[in-house]
Amino acid sequence: MKKYSFATIAIIFLLILGTSAAVFAQVDVPRRTTAATYPLDELVMVQFRGTTRFPRMKGEARVKRTSRNGTQIELSVSKMPRPFELGAGYATYVVWAISPDGAISNLGEIKRRGFFEFDSKITVTTPLQTFALIITAEPHFLVRRPSQEIMMENLSPYSTTGKVISTTPAVQYFGNSSDFFRDSRTPEIAEVDYAKTPSTVLQAKQAIALAKFAGAERDAPEELREAEVLFQNADAAWKAGRDAESVDIAARQSISASVKAETTAQVRKEAREKRNEKSRSDAEARRAEERYTDLQNQIDDLKAELARETRSRELAERDSSNYLTQMKELRDENGRLREEIGRIRLDAENAKTKLAAIENEKAAAQAKAERDARLARIRAGEGELMNSLKRFGQVARVDDAIVLVLPETMWAGSRSSTLAIQSDGKLTSIAEILASNPDYYIAIESHTDNGGDPGQLKELTDARAKIVADKIKSIGVDEARVRARGFSDTIPLVPNTTAANKGKNRRMHIILTLPTE
Repeated sequence: MKKYSFATIAIIFLLILGTSAAVFAQVDVPRRTTAATYPLDELVMVQFRGTTRFPRMKGEARVKRTSRNGTQIELSVSKMPRPFELGAGYATYVVWAISPDGAISNLGEIKRRGFFEFDSKITVTTPLQTFALIITAEPHFLVRRPSQEIMMENLSPYSTTGKVISTTPAVQYFGNSSDFFRDSRTPEIAEVDYAKTPSTVLQAKQAIALAKFAGAERDAPEELREAEVLFQNADAAWKAGRDAESVDIAARQSISASVKAETTAQVRKEAREKRNEKSRSDAEARRAEERYTDLQNQIDDLKAELARETRSRELAERDSSNYLTQMKELRDENGRLREEIGRIRLDAENAKTKLAAIENEKAAAQAKAERDARLARIRAGEGELMNSLKRFGQVARVDDAIVLVLPETMWAGSRSSTLAIQSDGKLTSIAEILASNPDYYIAIESHTDNGGDPGQLKELTDARAKIVADKIKSIGVDEARVRARGFSDTIPLVPNTTAANKGKNRRMHIILTLPTE
């Protein structure tokens, strides 16, 4: 591993101190950038400019919207500074699309290479037609809102054919104003061995810190413990010299678990606050009931006093008029107190009813928002998912499922359950794609033609389906998401009358479906 001199380390440390101070001095300032409406099947060029903090940064994107694949963006950036130059909390860069109505979409991570300024490219897809593009520094790649550290933003686009591109110059965004980026507990990642540490390991470290900042130690301890164990595994694998791919997978699993812990902690904190509010309301109702009881006791005491005065009337005839007047006053007071108690009890009951209705409305709204956000996120990534699978076989949407058909050539022979030499790498790539899309259930279905003993054909397709399923699970896909089954020759695509038809019937389906609510 590369060694640095003491002088180099000292210079880096001074740079870190300077940039960290700038970050903590930052205030909430609204950003304005240009949103473009990209025409169908038109290649559009977009230039980027660095913000005032990093004016040396440059970027260019080739954008093309198609009716089939959505809007594809090929982005090239240069002179990207090291994320830790921005101060505590930042470990990577993320590309965002922002629509004029304020909808925000995380398009993907720009991965760093090396220790100093670097150039990078990324190809992403979005279903949006009108949007602005920005690049921000982030603690990890799964963040849901951009930070205030906006590195670059797009300028007005232009068409290669000279066609005028419609723009909206009023997209505003304040950025994530979370106190995490100003809190003294935010962990520094600008250690001197930054170049040696994999970016995803640093991101996992920051993701755990974000979860703790959100209260996961109190409200989601099990989820946080899972994320920390996954981080320790990734860190240990890196320090043990494991291959970069294994370290990256383990670190990304830790990041995903940390985001889950953070979200769970926020939900449970809100639920706890609602319970506390209900407890306060119940306490107020109890105090009203206690006041009613006290008033009733006072009334009983007054009645007793009135009885004693009545019994004494014969001894104090001259005071009888005064006693009668006092009785009337007490009766009037009794009626007034009863009315006041009735109003208090009615107000308490109304408050309870209103609070219950508000809580039910909030819970329903939150559940719907979460479902809608999750479905939108999944739908937004379907085009990119299908595109990433196309290089392995035929990909099509069938009803609500995405179906990948793998060719017979992935096996050593038409009746072999041994993978061909080139197939292992392809299966690994497929498994990595499936692991990064955890919302889908995965069904593996193996089919063949009718040439042979039915029992042996069933054993063959079962074995093939199990091999593919085991390979996918070994990359880190949750076993609960995977189902494998061999169908022998029972579901042919075409009649088994010719060699060509039999070849079509020998196939492997990988079917991706979303769980029903």
